[in-house]
Formats: sequence, C-alpha cells, structure tokens
Amino acid sequence: MPTQFLRRLTGRERTVAANRQLGAVLAFVAGGINAGGFLAVHRYTSHVTGVVSAVADHLVLGQLQLALAGLTLLATFMLGATATALLANWARRRRMHSEYALSLMLEAVLLLVFGLLGSRVDATGDGLMPATVLLLSFVMGLQNAVVTKLSRAEIRTTHMTGIVTDLGIELGRALYWNRTRAYTERQPVRANRERLALHTLILSMFLSGGCVGALAFNSMGFGAAVPFAVLLCVMAALPVLDDLRARRV
Repeated sequence: MPTQFLRRLTGRERTVAANRQLGAVLAFVAGGINAGGFLAVHRYTSHVTGVVSAVADHLVLGQLQLALAGLTLLATFMLGATATALLANWARRRRMHSEYALSLMLEAVLLLVFGLLGSRVDATGDGLMPATVLLLSFVMGLQNAVVTKLSRAEIRTTHMTGIVTDLGIELGRALYWNRTRAYTERQPVRANRERLALHTLILSMFLSGGCVGALAFNSMGFGAAVPFAVLLCVMAALPVLDDLRARRV
C-alpha cells in the first residue's frame, strides 16, 4: 500500500487527488526551507516579487552591486524552473515513470549539498554565503515548476500571494448574499468549495513547514535541510527505481 501511494504521488500518471497531496507535502517543504533558510542565509529565496522590487530600488539608488546580486538571484530561480522543464520534457519523450520525480530527486540532492555547504560556511565565515543563497533560490524555482507543470498551474507551493488572493476571492463568493430570486436563478454567486479547501490546505502546510523549518534551523543549523531532503528522496525514489529496472530489462 505505501509503495502504491508513493508511485501515485510522484509518478507520471497524475490524478487530481495525487496532485493535491503532492502539492500539500511540497508546500510543507517549501515553507520549511524558505523560513528556516532565512535563519541560515538571512534571505527569503522564493519571494521573486520582493527581489524584483529590491532590484528596482537598488538601481534608482545607484547601488549597482546590490542590484546585480538581485538579478543573479532572479536568474537562478528562473534556471531552477528551466531545469525542471528540461528534465520533465526529456523524461516524457522517453515515457519514463520519473517525469516529475527526477526534479524532486535533484532537489533532494541539492538540499543535501546545502547542508554540506552550511558546514563550510560555519568554518569559513561568510565566504560561501552567496553560493548557499543561490542554491536555495535554484531549489525553489525547481520545485515551483514541478508542481506548476503537473497540476497545469492550479497549484503553487513556494509563494503564497496567489494562494491568499484566491482564498479571498472564494471567501467573497461564499459570503455573498444572493437576495434576488430572479437573479440567483440566472447566475447565482457560489464559492468553489474544493478550491477553497485546496488553498486553505496549501497555506496551512506552508505555514506549518515554516514553523518546523525555523525551529529546526534554529537548533540544528544547516543540517536541518537533511530531513527535508530525505522526505523528497523517499517520495521520488520509486518512479526513479522503476525506470532503472526498465533499463536493465
């Protein structure tokens, strides 16, 4: 039963339920890495809107070095999303089971690298800090693109602006009072309760992951990334192993 669940969770054949379950788990991971990573590298790495705004501020103020750093962060996030698209399309052409699992496995490996780099940061001071920030930014782009592709842009896991906006829209629909009978018969205002439940779940998991990540990074430092990496590895392992077995046949 657990193996069937894991194959369904990250495998090539997708269902609405599997997309939402995977989105919830990845929102937890994203919240943990984003919030906990802030304590480690002093930067939120999934807030692309804030990065673009900061770049504009730095350009106007003539702080070109900081503007360049922001543009590099933006490019790294984009490269992460690009890597997911390349891996997914490459696997799809070959009809591999790990069409989406490959990116999650890569994310797990990179989080392990982040943990190792962290120990070097502690040993060398801030010399490797820029590299760790860029690594986390790449990971966030990688993960966000995975969920975006498999859910056809219905689910996002690394930033909550759209999630909270959609929650507000659905709540507005739910609270709307359809007073006129003639109007409600033609076009009643109704909330999409499935969408409302989904976005509530994603937001809750991101917040929960953030709390867990912050506590873990505060007590364990960079090593707190390892449990998140293990979780991703477990989720992605079966489709990858299925492809490896198929190549041997």
